[in-house]
Amino acid sequence: MSTSKSMIPHTSLRRVSADGVSVFYREAGPADGPVVLLLHGFPTSSFQFKELILRLADKYRVIAPDLPGFGFTEVPAERKYTYTFDSLAKTIEAFTDALNLQRYALYIFDFGAPTGLRLALSRPERVSAIVSQNGNAYEEGLGEPWAPLKKWWKEDTAENRDVIRGFLGADGIRFQYFTGMPEPDRVSPESYTLDIALVERPGNIDIQLDLHFDYRNNVTIYPKFHEYFRTHQPPFLAVWGKNDPFFIPAGAEAFKKDLPKATVQFVDAGHFALETHVVEIAEAMRSFFESAKI
Repeated sequence: MSTSKSMIPHTSLRRVSADGVSVFYREAGPADGPVVLLLHGFPTSSFQFKELILRLADKYRVIAPDLPGFGFTEVPAERKYTYTFDSLAKTIEAFTDALNLQRYALYIFDFGAPTGLRLALSRPERVSAIVSQNGNAYEEGLGEPWAPLKKWWKEDTAENRDVIRGFLGADGIRFQYFTGMPEPDRVSPESYTLDIALVERPGNIDIQLDLHFDYRNNVTIYPKFHEYFRTHQPPFLAVWGKNDPFFIPAGAEAFKKDLPKATVQFVDAGHFALETHVVEIAEAMRSFFESAKI
């Protein structure tokens, strides 16, 4: 049996000006479908969602922007952008306004978690549901690799900054992709190769260092995220690579403290669980969205 071409979702590559930034984004699915906003993390971009988008876009309007400092989003020098998570959230909120997104489900991963949860704090009425894929919001979710960062947060020295600089290059990026992956041959080489090339652009490592240093302010406002959870009780799915050394399983389980109806599901993967478990994660999301009636 042949498949009609009309049944195969097409992903459009687009740009829009928001907050003085040229935001690059991928979009697929029916224009009137429920919106799913995919927010990536370090060191990647909307590229990480290529397969996930196609597995959702038959029914949902799926939108995945590149955060400032990542992928193909362009920040003009004259914008004098300050790379903090407050700034990322402000830009993505402006992005949702530019696209007139009045309601959306959030998919939050890694750096996308504190970015997306700031959107939820700002406009809780717009969030129909939240999917967290290794997107942390609790201190107990921070694994051992965070120790050098915590030291830098306490002692802001050039030496401590240079220690972290060493973790953000090619070797550190490969570590993120392969650690905890039982089937490393399923990790696509173009994913981490593209990430390495984009992070190593002139000046970009310093952008990433600024964001890693600012992550301390995410930990500070974790309690605000918890208050949001308790007050608004958004439908919530945590689907987690259980072998992630950065955001450990305790971080997934912790959501149930404030969201007792949350669903927590683990897959046998590391940090970049979509690399090996996109089928399982997409199926979990579709089932969750159906039950949440987004």
